[in-house]
Amino acid sequence: MEYKGRYSRNLGGVSESGQRELLSKTICVAGCGGLGGYVIEIMARLGVAGITVVDGDVFDETNLNRQLLSREALLGEPKALAAKARVAEINSSVAVTAHFCRLTRENAAGILRGCDLAFDCLDNAESRFTLAEACGKLGIPLVHGAVGGWCGQAAVILPGGRILDTLYPAGADGRENLGNLPFLAAAVASVQCAEAVKLLLGAGDCLTGGFIRIDLLRNEFYIVKSTE
Repeated sequence: MEYKGRYSRNLGGVSESGQRELLSKTICVAGCGGLGGYVIEIMARLGVAGITVVDGDVFDETNLNRQLLSREALLGEPKALAAKARVAEINSSVAVTAHFCRLTRENAAGILRGCDLAFDCLDNAESRFTLAEACGKLGIPLVHGAVGGWCGQAAVILPGGRILDTLYPAGADGRENLGNLPFLAAAVASVQCAEAVKLLLGAGDCLTGGFIRIDLLRNEFYIVKSTE
């Protein structure tokens, strides 16, 4: 791999051996909306071998304020297919498998199989628990993210971890109407990608055993330790 070109600016942050390791990994991004679009963009530019994307939704006008993959010309088009096309434009060496469907208990294992890590960029608690359960059974680490209003959160869920029980207690669906601001989606997605790289390379301190809360209105960033 030639590091004087595409990936040269990654070096220093990661070693050459670390970059080679990233280039051997396949990730899954569940949800191609506000968080997912930024995660897909960042991971494709960082350099991975493959990205599996899953989303059963199509773009509508309300997505244009924050969803990186959305464009006026793509209204009504599947988000998963737009993700595949976007990656082809920015890094054609990344193999993308697109699933235009909702993640379910029936299809999750098949979608995730062969992936080294998954991202939770979903918008409801039911789907998040479905993803976490499937990742646990397959032994795949999961990087969770969620946004609302000016606040967001991120966590690393290792197989068997139950942090979602704390974040989404019984009856909470995670769909409160707090608004979705574009800069918050970008910020939380960046934290998710940083955690993913640390997990894939075995480097740094990961958000295991708790989660990070981000409040951009009050400039507050703090880690909450889990009691699980």
